[in-house]
Amino acid sequence: MSATVVTFTADEVRAETTVSAAHAHPEGAVVVVEQTPFHPVDHTWPDQPGDAGLIRAADESVRVVEAVMVAVSDDGSFAVGADIPVKRGAEGWTWLVGHRLDVTEPPAWLESGAAVTLEVDEERRDGLSRGHTACHLASLALDLAVADLWRKDPGTDALGNPDFEGRANQTSRIHEGGSVDEYRLGKSLRKAGFDTETFATTLPEREAHINAQLASWVASEAASGIETDGPTIIDRRRWRCELPEGDAVMPCGGTHVSSLSAFASISVVLEMSDPQSLVMTTTAVPAA
Repeated sequence: MSATVVTFTADEVRAETTVSAAHAHPEGAVVVVEQTPFHPVDHTWPDQPGDAGLIRAADESVRVVEAVMVAVSDDGSFAVGADIPVKRGAEGWTWLVGHRLDVTEPPAWLESGAAVTLEVDEERRDGLSRGHTACHLASLALDLAVADLWRKDPGTDALGNPDFEGRANQTSRIHEGGSVDEYRLGKSLRKAGFDTETFATTLPEREAHINAQLASWVASEAASGIETDGPTIIDRRRWRCELPEGDAVMPCGGTHVSSLSAFASISVVLEMSDPQSLVMTTTAVPAA
């Protein structure tokens, strides 16, 4: 068995392919195919949910509730999602995209070698792609908005600005209408040279700066998309956006819009529940 060939990188939502394996599972049977347009949730950094949709064959169909990562060892061990016991690229393991069904036992017609059609829920995919692109743009705008608060060099982001996102982000969750990102503003960030006190007292101004920058980027209708080093799920992928300030390029395994013309607007709200925690809520409004 070889690593799954993926076509979501080209924004594909349909494929004719062949079943490689189908396994029962108490959380939903998992089907592996040779090639898929489904984007799986990453088990190590689950920021973007996996695609949902259908698997069809003749008059039969079954619902895919979410695409997930699967790893199979050379001795036949089959591990799904958070149960994968090794790091990506570990010797003796093959990495696959699994399609988790809404039934615990795979239907008999989904046997190995069966010809099937895969169909991604396109509306959901489009929403998640907008949410992921908006998330990245918001993080770059946040980095720019707090660039003056660093007393030391924290490294740079994809636009060459001080990398607050890389230093402080703890969790990121993307949904069809945007994203929610949590940042830690604790002792380690202060030691790294970030002025958390000034940040806290100027939060409204920082938020306004971010939203003005996002409005400018949306108005630019910049090209956006995924670059990949190869066709399989294990090949490295990057997001590229041709912003007026220069091309922003960062490692990313998710899906994205092809142009910022997909947005009517992107905006954020910054909230501090305590002096050591920041939540940035990003809202992406699709173009009409």
